[in-house]
Amino acid sequence: FIDLANTGFYNGVHFHRVIDGFMLQFGCPHAKDPKSRQAGTGNPPGGSSFTCNGKTIARDAGGNIPDELVDKTSNEPGTLSMANTGQPNSGGSQFFVNTVHNDFLDWWRSDLSPSQHPVFGKVVSGMDVVNKIGKMPTDPGDAPIKPVMMNSVVIKS
Repeated sequence: FIDLANTGFYNGVHFHRVIDGFMLQFGCPHAKDPKSRQAGTGNPPGGSSFTCNGKTIARDAGGNIPDELVDKTSNEPGTLSMANTGQPNSGGSQFFVNTVHNDFLDWWRSDLSPSQHPVFGKVVSGMDVVNKIGKMPTDPGDAPIKPVMMNSVVIKS
Protein backbone atom coordinates (compact mmCIF):
# COMPACT_ATOMS: atom_id res chain seq x y z
CA PHE A 1 0.00 0.00 0.00
CA ILE A 2 2.72 2.47 0.99
CA ASP A 3 4.67 1.79 -2.21
CA LEU A 4 1.57 2.25 -4.36
CA ALA A 5 0.53 5.42 -2.52
CA ASN A 6 4.01 6.92 -2.73
CA THR A 7 4.22 6.28 -6.48
CA GLY A 8 0.82 7.92 -7.15
CA PHE A 9 -0.90 4.66 -8.15
CA TYR A 10 -4.10 5.64 -6.33
CA ASN A 11 -4.28 9.25 -7.54
CA GLY A 12 -7.33 9.81 -9.74
CA VAL A 13 -8.89 6.42 -8.98
CA HIS A 14 -12.62 6.27 -8.18
CA PHE A 15 -14.38 4.25 -5.51
CA HIS A 16 -15.91 1.38 -7.48
CA ARG A 17 -17.99 -0.30 -4.77
CA VAL A 18 -19.92 1.39 -1.96
CA ILE A 19 -22.25 -0.54 0.32
CA ASP A 20 -23.99 1.46 3.05
CA GLY A 21 -23.58 -0.17 6.43
CA PHE A 22 -20.60 -2.21 5.25
CA MET A 23 -17.65 -0.66 3.40
CA LEU A 24 -16.18 1.47 0.59
CA GLN A 25 -13.94 -0.38 -1.89
CA PHE A 26 -11.15 1.32 -3.77
CA GLY A 27 -7.84 0.79 -5.52
CA CYS A 28 -8.59 -0.81 -8.88
CA PRO A 29 -6.58 0.91 -11.64
CA HIS A 30 -9.46 0.33 -14.08
CA ALA A 31 -11.57 2.62 -11.87
CA LYS A 32 -9.71 5.69 -13.14
CA ASP A 33 -12.67 5.54 -15.52
CA PRO A 34 -15.63 5.49 -13.10
CA LYS A 35 -17.84 3.76 -15.67
CA SER A 36 -15.36 1.02 -16.63
CA ARG A 37 -16.90 -2.45 -16.69
CA GLN A 38 -13.51 -3.73 -15.51
CA ALA A 39 -13.58 -1.66 -12.31
CA GLY A 40 -12.93 -4.03 -9.42
CA THR A 41 -10.86 -6.50 -11.46
CA GLY A 42 -7.46 -4.80 -11.68
CA ASN A 43 -4.17 -4.87 -9.81
CA PRO A 44 -0.70 -3.38 -10.12
CA PRO A 45 1.43 -4.70 -12.99
CA GLY A 46 2.19 -8.40 -12.68
CA GLY A 47 5.80 -9.31 -11.98
CA SER A 48 6.60 -5.91 -10.49
CA SER A 49 8.21 -5.62 -7.06
CA PHE A 50 8.62 -3.24 -4.14
CA THR A 51 10.72 -2.97 -1.01
CA CYS A 52 9.22 -3.17 2.47
CA ASN A 53 11.30 -3.07 5.65
CA GLY A 54 14.43 -3.80 3.62
CA LYS A 55 12.93 -6.85 1.91
CA THR A 56 12.04 -7.00 -1.79
CA ILE A 57 8.58 -8.43 -2.40
CA ALA A 58 7.59 -9.59 -5.88
CA ARG A 59 4.05 -9.46 -7.18
CA ASP A 60 2.89 -12.56 -9.03
CA ALA A 61 1.84 -12.52 -12.69
CA GLY A 62 -1.59 -11.18 -11.68
CA GLY A 63 -0.13 -8.34 -9.58
CA ASN A 64 -0.97 -10.06 -6.27
CA ILE A 65 1.18 -10.05 -3.15
CA PRO A 66 1.63 -12.65 -0.40
CA ASP A 67 -0.90 -12.41 2.44
CA GLU A 68 0.31 -10.34 5.36
CA LEU A 69 -1.50 -12.06 8.21
CA VAL A 70 0.48 -10.66 11.12
CA ASP A 71 -1.56 -8.08 13.04
CA LYS A 72 -4.83 -8.94 14.77
CA THR A 73 -6.50 -5.56 14.45
CA SER A 74 -10.22 -6.08 13.91
CA ASN A 75 -12.14 -4.68 10.91
CA GLU A 76 -13.59 -1.78 12.91
CA PRO A 77 -15.05 1.44 11.48
CA GLY A 78 -12.41 3.51 9.74
CA THR A 79 -9.90 0.69 9.30
CA LEU A 80 -8.35 -0.07 5.91
CA SER A 81 -8.43 -3.74 5.00
CA MET A 82 -7.01 -5.73 2.11
CA ALA A 83 -9.55 -6.75 -0.51
CA ASN A 84 -9.00 -10.13 -2.11
CA THR A 85 -10.83 -12.87 -3.98
CA GLY A 86 -11.16 -15.07 -0.91
CA GLN A 87 -8.24 -17.19 -2.05
CA PRO A 88 -4.82 -17.01 -0.35
CA ASN A 89 -2.35 -14.47 -1.75
CA SER A 90 -4.95 -12.81 -4.00
CA GLY A 91 -4.69 -9.20 -2.82
CA GLY A 92 -3.02 -6.59 -4.99
CA SER A 93 -3.92 -2.91 -4.82
CA GLN A 94 -7.57 -2.98 -3.80
CA PHE A 95 -8.67 -2.32 -0.26
CA PHE A 96 -11.77 -1.23 1.58
CA VAL A 97 -12.62 1.21 4.33
CA ASN A 98 -14.88 -0.40 6.92
CA THR A 99 -17.84 1.81 7.81
CA VAL A 100 -19.08 -0.54 10.55
CA HIS A 101 -17.44 -3.25 12.66
CA ASN A 102 -17.08 -6.15 10.22
CA ASP A 103 -15.50 -8.66 12.60
CA PHE A 104 -16.63 -11.55 10.38
CA LEU A 105 -13.86 -10.42 7.98
CA ASP A 106 -11.08 -10.70 10.58
CA TRP A 107 -8.47 -13.08 9.20
CA TRP A 108 -8.08 -15.01 12.44
CA ARG A 109 -11.86 -15.49 13.01
CA SER A 110 -12.55 -18.68 11.03
CA ASP A 111 -15.49 -19.28 13.39
CA LEU A 112 -17.39 -16.43 11.74
CA SER A 113 -16.41 -16.66 8.07
CA PRO A 114 -13.73 -18.19 5.85
CA SER A 115 -12.89 -14.67 4.56
CA GLN A 116 -9.49 -13.32 5.54
CA HIS A 117 -9.04 -9.57 5.23
CA PRO A 118 -6.10 -8.16 7.21
CA VAL A 119 -6.30 -4.59 8.48
CA PHE A 120 -3.28 -2.50 7.54
CA GLY A 121 -4.28 1.09 8.29
CA LYS A 122 -6.83 3.48 9.70
CA VAL A 123 -8.48 6.73 8.66
CA VAL A 124 -7.02 9.29 11.07
CA SER A 125 -9.17 12.22 9.99
CA GLY A 126 -12.12 12.64 7.67
CA MET A 127 -14.47 9.91 8.87
CA ASP A 128 -17.27 12.37 8.14
CA VAL A 129 -16.27 12.17 4.46
CA VAL A 130 -16.10 8.35 4.61
CA ASN A 131 -19.61 8.28 6.08
CA LYS A 132 -20.92 10.67 3.39
CA ILE A 133 -19.50 8.46 0.64
CA GLY A 134 -21.10 5.44 2.32
CA LYS A 135 -24.53 7.08 2.04
CA MET A 136 -24.26 7.93 -1.67
CA PRO A 137 -26.82 6.40 -4.04
CA THR A 138 -25.37 3.49 -6.02
CA ASP A 139 -26.20 1.59 -9.18
CA PRO A 140 -27.17 -2.12 -9.15
CA GLY A 141 -23.44 -3.05 -9.13
CA ASP A 142 -22.81 -0.92 -5.99
CA ALA A 143 -20.85 1.78 -7.85
CA PRO A 144 -21.69 5.34 -6.81
CA ILE A 145 -24.04 6.95 -9.33
CA LYS A 146 -22.11 10.20 -8.92
CA PRO A 147 -18.42 9.17 -9.24
CA VAL A 148 -16.20 9.74 -6.20
CA MET A 149 -12.52 10.22 -7.07
CA MET A 150 -9.50 10.07 -4.77
CA ASN A 151 -7.37 13.06 -5.64
CA SER A 152 -4.32 11.73 -3.81
CA VAL A 153 -3.25 9.44 -1.00
CA VAL A 154 -0.72 10.76 1.51
CA ILE A 155 1.10 8.52 3.95
CA LYS A 156 1.93 10.04 7.34
CA SER A 157 3.98 8.13 9.87
